[in-house]
Order: sequence, then C-alpha cells, then structure tokens
Amino acid sequence: MLQVNLLPGAVNEIMASVAESSCLTKSDCYGLMASILDESTTEEERRSVDRLLRSVVRGKVQVVPQK
Repeated sequence: MLQVNLLPGAVNEIMASVAESSCLTKSDCYGLMASILDESTTEEERRSVDRLLRSVVRGKVQVVPQK
C-alpha cells in the first residue's frame, strides 16, 4: 500500500495560498489527497478540504499545473 505523509500545517498553508490566488496547483491537490488519506487529520482540516473542493466544483477556485 502507498504510504503518504503529510507535513504538519500543510492544509492551512494550502488554504492560505488558495485564498490569496484563487488557484489550486497539482501539488496542492496531492497535498489534499494526502490529508484525506491521513488518519491523524483533524475534523477541522477535513472540513477545510471539503470547503476547498466545493469551491473548485463551483468554479470559484481553478486548478492549474503550476504557479
């Protein structure tokens, strides 16, 4: 099975970056995937990821290859 390690505070960093640029990079997407797969992710972080993904679906945030 694939072992995924998330850096502490990564979800908050991604959220801050997206709030500033309205863009989500592919590497940010992998960070979000890692946070979902990480059992130690807090409920608050999971809700943040959910909000961010809803913003992508609604078109408020764009997924880009790189910044």
